[in-house]
Amino acid sequence: MANPGSMREEAETIAVKALGFVAADPELLPRFLAITGIEAHSIRQAAGEPGFLAGVLQFILAHEPTLMRFAAETGTPPASVGRALRALPLGDDDHGHSI
Repeated sequence: MANPGSMREEAETIAVKALGFVAADPELLPRFLAITGIEAHSIRQAAGEPGFLAGVLQFILAHEPTLMRFAAETGTPPASVGRALRALPLGDDDHGHSI
């Protein structure tokens, strides 16, 4: 089993790929911005916030055609996206935990 540090690093790599995928798509980016409430000029700042990368992966996972297209275009197995989400801060579905 991989150590938690390398799992988190791999998860961050997948999430950054996902962010690039969303940012490069003229249909996905406006939808992502609308859902998250982030302004386009604030993405770089928001990316440093805890939970942002998990949110990007949640966005990808929420729509199977988007997930499958991301997987195909980046060579990322679809199951890896879910595992990456769980390895990131605020991506563990622990809704009872407050910040």
